[in-house]
This record gives sequence, C-alpha cells and structure tokens, in this order.
Amino acid sequence: MKIYLASACLTGLKTRYDGKIIQSAACKKAVEGAVCIPVCPEQLGGLPTPRVAADLVGGDGHDVLAGHARVITRDGLDVTGNFILGARQVLEIARQHDIAKIFLKAGSPSCGLASKIGVTAALLQNEGYTIIEME
Repeated sequence: MKIYLASACLTGLKTRYDGKIIQSAACKKAVEGAVCIPVCPEQLGGLPTPRVAADLVGGDGHDVLAGHARVITRDGLDVTGNFILGARQVLEIARQHDIAKIFLKAGSPSCGLASKIGVTAALLQNEGYTIIEME
C-alpha cells in the first residue's frame, strides 16, 4: 500500500495559521486508497494554532535553510527556528516511512512551491521527494 504525507490543513485538521478548518477535496481524492500521514511543520516546530501569519523575508525556503533569509510573523516576531525545526521533523517522518508522494499546501511559507518555495518544501525537494502542491 502506498504511503503519502500531506499538509494536515489539507486533510481537514485544525492546523491552519488562522485556525480555520478547510479540507481540500482534491487532496482527499488524491490520497484515497492510500495511507496518509498528516503533518503540520509549523505545529511540529512548536508554533500554536491559531498563530500570526508569517512571511519569508529576504529569499525563499532554500535561502532560509542556508541562513540567508528569515521567516517573520506579520507582527515582527522571528520564527525562523520554528520553521526549520518543523521542516526537519517532517523530513524525519518521511524518512521513517516509504513515502510515495507528498501533498503540500499552496501559498504557505512552510509548504508552498509555486510563487516562493517554503522552508519544508525546499528541504523535502533537496532530499528528492516528489511534492505536489495543492489548494
């Protein structure tokens, strides 16, 4: 049986920064018939839900991992360490299982891919995992 990781917020868990529960129908369909392990890098990194939204400042997730950019909440708190810790926790979970694919939340400073790759997405990409971005 295939094993997938998915951003917990896509699976309907209360992990979004704003505390809203919004399950992704596309993610639910994509993981159907497989084992799906929900992960929230921000919670795994020690941040609460709800929490102040954060942005990548000075670069993307690759830059954060290299120490050249930061993750800053919209009220000015530096949460870079939390984001890196959470990304490493997700990577450790992925390494403990034979993960076929990883479904990550679009637009997230942890999980996004398209406009500016997030910290977790960058770390998983560096490790060669197949990542699919979802709304």
